[in-house]
Amino acid sequence: MLIIEDDKKIAEFEKDYLEANQYEVDICYTGENGIKKADENSYDLIVLDIMLPNMDGFEVCKELIKHHDIPILFVTAKNENLDKIKGLGMGATDYIVKPFEPSELVARVGAHIRRYELLTRSTMKEEDVIIRGDLTIEVKSRKVYIRGKEIFLPNKEFELLHFLASNLNIVFNKQQLLDKIWGENSYVDEATVVVHINRIRDKIEDDSLNPKYIETLWGAGYRFKNY
Repeated sequence: MLIIEDDKKIAEFEKDYLEANQYEVDICYTGENGIKKADENSYDLIVLDIMLPNMDGFEVCKELIKHHDIPILFVTAKNENLDKIKGLGMGATDYIVKPFEPSELVARVGAHIRRYELLTRSTMKEEDVIIRGDLTIEVKSRKVYIRGKEIFLPNKEFELLHFLASNLNIVFNKQQLLDKIWGENSYVDEATVVVHINRIRDKIEDDSLNPKYIETLWGAGYRFKNY
């Protein structure tokens, strides 16, 4: 895995504990070098600090998800919900707040790697292409098209859309979607689901205020309409 962290002591601290748990770890101290390293190698997960010089973690995350389908774990010293939601809304998988116990980092990393591997394997067994009206989802390539034009969805947006589109007319509440997409032990809150649904609607709907694909049932949850 790759750690992108400008504080060398913290980076080495994280590396030592992860290597002690049988993970192979590389370190980069700037966002620019982290992006380059990710382009040159294949990683199971990236641990990404938000407060980086020149190019912060949000910018790095934005660049990484353009070219890599990989779990990203944000590390932040901040405790404001807006920062957490911003990071998760951009496509990060989860976050962990400094200071944290080494065992928590190791557990979080392991959980996300295992979950991503299971998701990838289960996805390959499902139908290769899902067509819902003008919307086309290519499952194996993780590509989405509206009327033949490709649109980009970060990891969690794709997983959420894929899950809803695969379960037509079934209503899921926010907690159910959190458990399914982020995992039952995730520290993400329900506001993140709202953010992701809104981002998906902005990309696939002609009018996001009057959606024809993902419907809100007030007090109940969301469902994908049948076509």
